[in-house]
Amino acid sequence: MFFQHAADANIAELTRLAKTVDRWRDEILAYHQTAGASNGPTEAVNLLIEKIRRIGHGYRNFDNHRRRLLLGCGIQWTILPTHRIRGRKPAFAA
Repeated sequence: MFFQHAADANIAELTRLAKTVDRWRDEILAYHQTAGASNGPTEAVNLLIEKIRRIGHGYRNFDNHRRRLLLGCGIQWTILPTHRIRGRKPAFAA
């Protein structure tokens, strides 16, 4: 109905709009059928990982590479504090 009305109106803008909507019909219907679900967030994380991989110039230590990825993606992680091996006062010599 919309396409027929746009063709009958004989207005260039409406004809172009109808052609565009017809061309994107599958994508528009898929958006509404999936309630707007998108893989955009996944693609964004993959882009960050690839950027960090390129900047890293080949990390040799996997732990450092993992930490750099977590830092680049904005993920917070906790590091347990290390305990001192000995106190500040020197040991008494007998």
